Amino acid sequence: MTGFEISRLDFRAEAVRDWAASNALRTNWPVVYVLDGRSDEARSSEVEVYVGETLNAQARLRQHLESRTKSAMRSVRVIVDEEFNKSAALDLESFLIRHFAGDGHFRVANRNDGVVDAAYFDRAKYQESFEAIFEALRAEGLFTRDIAAIENDDLFKLSPFKALTAEQTEAVEGIMRVVAERLLTQEDCTVVVRGAPGTGKTIVGVFLMKLIADLGAGDAVDQNAENESPLSSLFSSEDRVAYTGLDVGFVIPQQSLRRSVQEVFRRTRGLSASQVMSPFTAAEHTGTFDVLLVDEAHRLNRRASQPSGPLNKQFGEINQKLFGEDDFTKTQLDWVTAKSRIRILLLDERQSVMPADLPRDDVMAVVAQAQREDSYFELQTQMRVRGGRDYVEHVRGLLDVSTPMSTLEARSRIRATDYEIRFFDDIRALHDAIRARDREYGLSRLVAGYAWEWKSKNDASAMDIEIDGYGLQWNRTAVDWITSAGAIDQVGSIHTVQGYDLNYAGVIIGNDLKMDPTTGRLVGVRESYFDKRGKQNNRLLGIEYSDDDLGRYIADIYGVLLTRGVRGTYLYVSDPGLREYLQRTL
Repeated sequence: MTGFEISRLDFRAEAVRDWAASNALRTNWPVVYVLDGRSDEARSSEVEVYVGETLNAQARLRQHLESRTKSAMRSVRVIVDEEFNKSAALDLESFLIRHFAGDGHFRVANRNDGVVDAAYFDRAKYQESFEAIFEALRAEGLFTRDIAAIENDDLFKLSPFKALTAEQTEAVEGIMRVVAERLLTQEDCTVVVRGAPGTGKTIVGVFLMKLIADLGAGDAVDQNAENESPLSSLFSSEDRVAYTGLDVGFVIPQQSLRRSVQEVFRRTRGLSASQVMSPFTAAEHTGTFDVLLVDEAHRLNRRASQPSGPLNKQFGEINQKLFGEDDFTKTQLDWVTAKSRIRILLLDERQSVMPADLPRDDVMAVVAQAQREDSYFELQTQMRVRGGRDYVEHVRGLLDVSTPMSTLEARSRIRATDYEIRFFDDIRALHDAIRARDREYGLSRLVAGYAWEWKSKNDASAMDIEIDGYGLQWNRTAVDWITSAGAIDQVGSIHTVQGYDLNYAGVIIGNDLKMDPTTGRLVGVRESYFDKRGKQNNRLLGIEYSDDDLGRYIADIYGVLLTRGVRGTYLYVSDPGLREYLQRTL
């Protein structure tokens, strides 16, 4: 199905009128159009695109010409196909919005009321033409990369223009209802969004930031009867007034993920990279946030040794400023609470991987409070791993250090899927397989637990991970490592991959996690775990971490690594007992 036509015309009233007069389909047929140029809201250096669909192209384009925000656009391309129906047009509109946002060449001027991802008759047949339409627009300079390259980029994966699942849409609607009510009544509130790896917590957080920004600004011309976006009703609600003029921030504890989201915000209308900050930056913010979102909230710190001396000093200074004294019991969650009227915490207690992270009991107390106050939302649908929720829960069950292996095997089940799990006895073969998957699909990387010293940090020629005479180095950058040059020949750690997707993950499980043949339990091995901050005792709080505590952190790290791969996970396991157990159960 490739019988489409793309008409390009200057975005002027007379050009639109003359174009529409020559064909009846241009006033009474489902079409998709793309405006490009510099709108009144664009910065001087930015070119924007706006994608829309309509049953009456002439009337809709006339509306845009009368709009202050769209009238400055330069040109319009209208895509007409005699076999299109309304559903196909909505689907193409969503496809183009998502790929424009992921390409990053233009800034997308659409508001974020949710893109349509609905099933309809013969959808697969219609979608065959989308790639041809994409390539035709690419030939005219509207895209700079092919579809595969765009879809492997963080700009696409972390874009606010995502087709939410029904579960995510329901959660967003519920969150916005709670937030609007509390803003109008000026009540303090904590909202919790909880979900396992791959359920889309970060996507929901980014989506909410854009949605709140658009509700506070909006474009009156977009209030039209044709609008069938999933969340369009929010823009006509009387509660919309609550979002005007808000001070909104987005806290991300991990540096690498924070940088990636900042780049997305930098390229998104209504958002700013400065809104994405560390817990320290948020705590130093002048004034109080109306709404403060926190992604990976389980990675907020308690008072413990920080990565640098200046941060240790700053932690105490912030406590003094916010609470009148350097109270060692105060955590970064207390900072977030003190600096915001409404906070939205995106969390998963099983992804706390460092002793400095919030204690699991503290996280669960916040969850319980939100449940009591009807501000708790849970995401269960697996959006990343093709093995689905069954695979994620299975892996988490197998890595429960508190339970004997025999019990775990008896209660753990996984249904057959097209998810690819392979074990390797040769580290070279594992690396070769990951290279092959990277050539085929892109974004395939080696990752490992912190079972080897980071020698190359001080000696660029040193090998960090040496197995059977084969040498590998840890990631050479802590920021955006996955997409960095040379990443395919390096090994990422938990600090560079948590929060990201890979197509294939080659997971190296070192001797920091073994199976005790006597007790039949997984155990962490302190002397084989080389993350200094990951195993040091907390002198400030007088906490000593037992081997059992350490084992839980190490097992949870591997739980994160084993749930990064979208298409598959390849494993090399150092401990023979653990390797045999995982081969038998996976």
